[in-house]
Amino acid sequence: MNLRLMIWHELKSRPAAVAFNSLTILLGVAALVAIRHVTVYSEEAVANQLTNLGANILVLPEEATLQDYYAADQNGGTIPEEYVAEIFLAGLSGVEQVSPRLNVSTEIQGHSVAVTGILPQSEVDTLASWQATAMFMNATDTGCCQKANVATTDELKAPDALVKHRAIQDLDKNALVLGADIARKLNCQVADQLSLKNDTFTVIGVLPETGTVDDGRIFAHLHSVQRIWEQGATCNAIEIVGCCEDAAGSLVPQLRELLPNAKVVTISQVVETQVGVNTLMAKTSWIVLAVLIVVGGVGLAGAIAANVRERRREIGTLMAMGATPSYIQRLFLGKALILGLAAGSIGCVIGIVGAVIAGPVWAGVAITPLIGTSVLSVLVATLVALLAAWWPAQRAAQLDPCICFREV
Repeated sequence: MNLRLMIWHELKSRPAAVAFNSLTILLGVAALVAIRHVTVYSEEAVANQLTNLGANILVLPEEATLQDYYAADQNGGTIPEEYVAEIFLAGLSGVEQVSPRLNVSTEIQGHSVAVTGILPQSEVDTLASWQATAMFMNATDTGCCQKANVATTDELKAPDALVKHRAIQDLDKNALVLGADIARKLNCQVADQLSLKNDTFTVIGVLPETGTVDDGRIFAHLHSVQRIWEQGATCNAIEIVGCCEDAAGSLVPQLRELLPNAKVVTISQVVETQVGVNTLMAKTSWIVLAVLIVVGGVGLAGAIAANVRERRREIGTLMAMGATPSYIQRLFLGKALILGLAAGSIGCVIGIVGAVIAGPVWAGVAITPLIGTSVLSVLVATLVALLAAWWPAQRAAQLDPCICFREV
């Protein structure tokens, strides 16, 4: 008696029962794979957002929203540039780096362009030197638990530092740094001349392509942008890098008290919604896994147990013909193995396709298959199927052929 042929014959002779018995496992695996894919890539997107942001505290105008901060051409109001000096003069513990920014819009050669005014770190350092005097006069707690990853002076010398560190050490008042897209549209290279309104500037750098709104930006000295666009001593945002990993614990309340007419937000607020979604999906994936194990396992175990009861005569005939208890057991376990592999594989494919389609909608992220997650889900489905079939297979192997025939 060929075991494999008998298993295949059983599966082919009852396709409806096979499909129904494996449906719960298939759907469970599909949901589990889809949720895990979206969760993993969403967490990566949040991590990239934190990396790209650089700062962990933002000072914004009261009426501004975070959408205004991230938008390429929306300003959302202004705040006084003197807030930068006030932050340093307050001698607040934990302030490592401060970067004011002013965004304006203009048109160059028929192209709409976002111009961002930034204050080079060499000038910010001059303001920061006041902090030493302020801290000497006003003793503050300096028990910082962990220093922030602030770039060194050498790391900020090249214009490309604007991509990684969102800051630059030196920037002349008649110099520009172009994003990759706008440089391509304007056909500009390093050392070319470019006019902003009636002022002529020299391009000192072209940033590598980042895939963000910065590709379409022009970076100039903050004071030049203020003068040309008649904005006065204002900015749209002040980015602060705090030295403590948990800077929001003490620094943010102090900043809010210091700057009552501004909105002070932290990284946790910037990504709070997305992190909450990630946490919810992660918990949901555990619920789906439990459903897969309990509902799928119990359902499959009940279906195989019913199949054993229906086929008592066939089992008795096989045992009368010489089939051993282990052979009968392997017959049902083999069927469960194939059901688990098939349901797990098909469910995995459905889950990946669902994640690829739903990922941009659910979490705004692109999805590519995760090999490890996919393989693990198929293995879990197979293990659940085998465990579910173990008890009915044991019962089938213990049947007495004489009693089976007597019941017929």
